[in-house]
Amino acid sequence: MGREMTATLTPPGLSPADAARRPLTLLATLAGLTAAAGTLTVCAALALLGWFLADGGVHGAPRDALRTGALAWLMGHGSGVQVQGVPVTAVPLGLTLVFAVVVWRTSLRLGEQVAGHGPDADALSDGDRDWTVPAATGLFGATYLVVAVVTAVLAGTADITPDLNAVVLWSIALTCGLGGAGIAVGSGRAAIWLSLAPPAVRASLHAAGSVLVTFLATAATVFVIALALDFGAAMNVMSQLHLDTGDGLMFVLLVLTVVPNAVIFSGAYLLGPGFLVGTGTLVSPSLVAIGPVPMFPLLAALPDTGPTPAWTPALIALPVLCGLVGVLVSQRRNPTAAWDEGALRGVVGGALAGLLFGLFAAVSGGAVGPGRMTEVGPLAAEVLWHGIVSFGVGGLLGGLLATWWVRRSLPDAETVDAG
Repeated sequence: MGREMTATLTPPGLSPADAARRPLTLLATLAGLTAAAGTLTVCAALALLGWFLADGGVHGAPRDALRTGALAWLMGHGSGVQVQGVPVTAVPLGLTLVFAVVVWRTSLRLGEQVAGHGPDADALSDGDRDWTVPAATGLFGATYLVVAVVTAVLAGTADITPDLNAVVLWSIALTCGLGGAGIAVGSGRAAIWLSLAPPAVRASLHAAGSVLVTFLATAATVFVIALALDFGAAMNVMSQLHLDTGDGLMFVLLVLTVVPNAVIFSGAYLLGPGFLVGTGTLVSPSLVAIGPVPMFPLLAALPDTGPTPAWTPALIALPVLCGLVGVLVSQRRNPTAAWDEGALRGVVGGALAGLLFGLFAAVSGGAVGPGRMTEVGPLAAEVLWHGIVSFGVGGLLGGLLATWWVRRSLPDAETVDAG
């Protein structure tokens, strides 16, 4: 039995003996270094390329471009910066998303490499504990964190200061949260642990993911439509910036890094509370009150200040519909004929999705400049509450509807009732 378990946790093409001969410490350390240094190098290279494209390297020095790339990498890890006393704390979530994908893929490979480590089934039955995933996660995260801290120390100047505490927290969240999950999945441990959980728990987690993906897709669609309706204004902003080809390419990359932020802003709008674009402003389905805004193309998607059309408050029904559709899709994979279980899966899945989106809303905003622009982003606390309620109600309806459909398709409803 011990050989069977070891073979199950070993990736194809690698024997258990070969996997065991590779030290876990070395594998996890190299994986953490690869994940951190790889994305840092790409950011630095892009900044250096932008420096050459902008003016052929006439102004400044290569180290200034490299420092800019390092600061961009740190901002993707939540650092923010203080530029001559002016805070810029908003996180470019497009960069964070890229880093998260790299951490996930690297941790999956690490999980496959360490799958054969740890006690086998016989040793586990004798009381040994399997510390493979925690140990690999700790080493992976520690190495990543060292790279992040060193980068923050070296990239800071007297005029530009990154927030080291934020870098530490975001790095730990990426590596221990997402990276730890990837190691558990890649090593096969996650499948074993999840098999021990009740089916209703697994189904609720799947429903939460389905609802969240459905809502993010809806929010992205609404954002794209709003931007397309006033695309001319976005192009007008680009023309007024008078950028040459090199500067234009780098500016487009900058815009892309905050597209996920814009999608979350769109989701906050659909949920009802809306978001701020400066102190004393509000963009919501029932009220739009904004003043002058910076020249940034994505802001062309903002509605005009003043009374909103009579139909826009009805948009708050979309999150409920997303909850319903998300749970319906999820329960096609995990059907149940029990009314109480179907309802519970829908409510819990919807509430978890609302909780996760509230977390996204909390990290999507921040200060982007002096004065009014120190407050930009969703009203996170209200978005959290509205998300839990809207997705929970939609999930409940979706769970009941999915259960009704399952019971309707069964040949003998009386047998179901008896069970």
